[in-house]
Amino acid sequence: AGVLSVSGGGSIALGTGNVTLGNIVNGGANGVGNIGSSVNYFDTVFALATSAQYADLAERYAADAVLEPGTVVELGGEKEITTCQQDCSDRVLGVISTSAAYLMNAAAGDDATHPAVAVIGRVPTRVVGVVHKGDRLVSAGNGSARAAQPGEATWQTTIGRALDNKLDQGPGVIEATVSVK
Repeated sequence: AGVLSVSGGGSIALGTGNVTLGNIVNGGANGVGNIGSSVNYFDTVFALATSAQYADLAERYAADAVLEPGTVVELGGEKEITTCQQDCSDRVLGVISTSAAYLMNAAAGDDATHPAVAVIGRVPTRVVGVVHKGDRLVSAGNGSARAAQPGEATWQTTIGRALDNKLDQGPGVIEATVSVK
């Protein structure tokens, strides 16, 4: 029961064996420090619970162009995904994430070649027209969503639901919960 301290930003290396701890405490600032690295990573992490600052589950897909966060995308194009250009598309996949809470297929590429597509959770989303909180969202073309009209939202066309109101006709960005089937 003591404290082992390494000054000057040093490290402790063990070639083999185990280290048993009661707690791991970050001695730096919030958001600083890693457990493992992209080269020397851990296999399986066992935990009772985790939490994240961000709110969407995303996966990297090969894109045929650089896509801005909030853009509505669909399957197709020259690669795996492309900007959704069709109104009420049934090929819609999700929305380009700003900051994924959990990113699948993370090593596939970077944001320019393989942007993170939010497929579940809340994400800022480009929209056009009047949108009310709770409206089902469908694609509007040009990488945007719009409020679905009565009878046109199906499981194939619905991107998610609006979490904010937007009361003007022009383009904008709202928070939406994405749930693509």
